[in-house]
Amino acid sequence: MTYTTQMDAARKGIITKQMEIVAEKERMDVDQLRELVAQGKVAIPANKNHVSLDPQGVGEGLRTKINVNLGISKDCCNIDVELEKVQAALDMNVEAIMDLSSYGKTKEFRQRLVNMSPAMIGTVPVYDAVGFYDKELQDITAEEFLQVVEKHAQDGVDFATIHAGINRETASVFKRNKRLNHIVSRGGSLLYAWMELNDKENPFFEHFDELLDICQKYDLTLSLGDACRPGSINDATDASQIKELMVLGELTKRAWEKNVQIIIEGPGHMDLKEIQANMLIEKKLCHGAPFYVLGPVVTDVAPGYDHITSAIGGAIAASHGADFLCYVTPAEHLRLPNMEDMKEGIVATKIAAHAADIAKGIKGAKEWDYEMSKARQNLNWERMFELAIDPDKPRRYRKESMPEHEDSCTMCGKMCSMRNMNKIMEGKDLNLLREDD
Repeated sequence: MTYTTQMDAARKGIITKQMEIVAEKERMDVDQLRELVAQGKVAIPANKNHVSLDPQGVGEGLRTKINVNLGISKDCCNIDVELEKVQAALDMNVEAIMDLSSYGKTKEFRQRLVNMSPAMIGTVPVYDAVGFYDKELQDITAEEFLQVVEKHAQDGVDFATIHAGINRETASVFKRNKRLNHIVSRGGSLLYAWMELNDKENPFFEHFDELLDICQKYDLTLSLGDACRPGSINDATDASQIKELMVLGELTKRAWEKNVQIIIEGPGHMDLKEIQANMLIEKKLCHGAPFYVLGPVVTDVAPGYDHITSAIGGAIAASHGADFLCYVTPAEHLRLPNMEDMKEGIVATKIAAHAADIAKGIKGAKEWDYEMSKARQNLNWERMFELAIDPDKPRRYRKESMPEHEDSCTMCGKMCSMRNMNKIMEGKDLNLLREDD
């Protein structure tokens, strides 16, 4: 029996190779996974042309996945430098990389990225349109926007962010409900500008069925972008954000009718106390589709530390239902991240994802922490390093400040509680002042 997409296969009772791989990774019965894919509660982004892909599932009951944003810009357009960051991100076992390139040889970078990456690859095709056609934004046609999406799909991209929810109806709500930070989504702002300049409907909303045909052809997962995500905690959970979310819920149903997999993108900047409610609203309005969040960033006053503000929000969001976290680096709002920024962002987001997985009861999450606690009690330093989310930093810290006694560290020395409790529990003498025998 033939099928067009992972969702089509799942609805026909077919277990694909990708489903088998994901089920094994997630310690989940493959039939249970197939049913979740059929319902749209899990997406397996797996473009037919991404031959190097090691598939991952995103959604209900699965480990929280993380995404890393990379790509070239007009001010930083060295492809080789960016590909070094790609390799480092892959070495850190990220599940997804989004190519946000907006200048120059975007095709070359995208194709090299797809060819080298076992991780899922995402893009925002509207970023590419201006450079692709060498036209001003206003002069790009609806057909040309769709052609860029198809080009990305042909190149093997697994999921594409499309801001189809910022239609004229949503735009009218935005105009009536003034914001402190307007529209902060880059792709969303470009489409809003195009609509205003041409006095036309959003081409991706108007031609959504044609967009779905492209997705079905390549099994391109649609990541429905949140053009109206809040760019400050002042604008969170406002009329524009909720209106767009309602439109995305309607588009989700239309996509599922054509067996196109959907991921919903969410906020943004948000007060801590609003995060849980936002996760509930999204899942409700978008019928349980996987939810992909940027942060949420929980305070606006920490430039240079937004990997921390984001990780705080991400842990809370994922513990209440978010399935996919987009990393934020210390360079957010300031510049293109360098290698070190990227690594810090990845680690912070991994911490948030894992903390949420413990809270959600994901299989294997708590066991990882159990093994670390056991290694600590045994003062087994090498085992601790092996289990660490980032093994390099703890190894370096240990090496930089070696203690007099191997069974301690330079913080506590012979007053180490682990060391001393081990001795007492074993009925041994305790020697805090005397030299060891």
